[in-house]
Parts: sequence; structure tokens; C-alpha cells
Amino acid sequence: MKRILITVCMLSLFFSCSNDDSQTNEELQEDNFYALRVGNSWVYKNYKYNVNMQTYEYTGVVDSVSIVSKETILGVDYFKFRRFTTGNEEGITFCNPNGEHFEYLREYDGNLIWDDGRVKFTNSNYTERILNTDPNLSLREILVEGETEMTVEAGTFTCINSERYMISNGEPTSGLDKFYYADGFGLIYDTSSFVSDEIPSIIRRLDSYNIQ
Repeated sequence: MKRILITVCMLSLFFSCSNDDSQTNEELQEDNFYALRVGNSWVYKNYKYNVNMQTYEYTGVVDSVSIVSKETILGVDYFKFRRFTTGNEEGITFCNPNGEHFEYLREYDGNLIWDDGRVKFTNSNYTERILNTDPNLSLREILVEGETEMTVEAGTFTCINSERYMISNGEPTSGLDKFYYADGFGLIYDTSSFVSDEIPSIIRRLDSYNIQ
């Protein structure tokens, strides 16, 4: 089987959450689990697995993320996130390309939601989510029960995490990605994997932050 990229598959997913579309502007909260407040910022460093050394090495790729504004889209307020990536002149697989990227997110009922209705992360729904419609290669994600202490460059955080994986022809593949979030801080740590590999190719860790 071809070495399919779990994270890249997310780019082709477009589905809506109709129950969330009725949120009013007054329901948008700035102080919440995901630290959604204009001015908050995070810096993440990317590390690549070295097969020969069996350890992760710093790639030099840095993702600087900040919330730059709030914008209203179809009557609903979203936080505008700016990500500026540097250090990826080589085009490392799973690392973001150099330059500026924007996304629009809001929180509703424990879910972090993109402006197209897709759920980026949930801190309250433990039901397995099917993220695409291909019956032969199903991308799925589930919130894991319990908490995990995660120590990264920015400190030690009490996190919850979700796991993303592929089901190919009814069987789970080897690749497994994890996304760790901490209450009041947002994303702390995540991984990116090839479907056929048990060990993630790239891990990204929070290096510093400014939470207001």
C-alpha cells in the first residue's frame, strides 16, 4: 500500500455541522478551553524522526501562531488565526510550507470549529468521528478519556488528547496521530505520520506562548 499521508487527507474533507450554524455572536466566548482571545500567540517547533538514531531532531521549522482579529462570517463571529512558518526551505514532509496562512475558528459546545463547519478538535464528544466518505480508506478520530501530563519546551501541561487513524478495507493501519490540548492554553503537542509507520514522522511541540 502506498505511504499515504494522514494529515494531507484532511485537506480534502468538507462536511458541515448543521447544529452549530445557529450560534449567535453573543454565544462566542473569549475565555475558554482553546484560549480564544485576540492577541494570544503560540510558537511551535517541529522535530523529525531520525531512523538511524531512533530519536527526534529539530528541523529548524518554526510555526508562529497568533489570533489577529475577530471577523463575522454569515452572521457568526470567528477568531482569525495567523500562522507564519519559517525554516522549511527544503519542503519537509508534514511540516507547513514557509510563509503566511490564515484560518478562522470558533468554539461551540466544546468543539473548535472551522468556518466551513468542520470540527478541528473536541473536548467533550467521545464518539468516534468519521472524517471522510471513502468506505475503503476511512479517516477517523476519537477523543481519549482521561488526562495526560505533557512536558514540552514551554512547560508542563495537563492535557486531553484525540487520536486520528486510518481504516483500510476494514482494518486499522499502523499510523496513528495524536493531538494534545490543555485547558486555557490550546494546542500543546501534535504528531504527523505515514499510514504505514507506527512511529510519527514529525512531532510539533509548544516552545513558547503569550496568553492574555
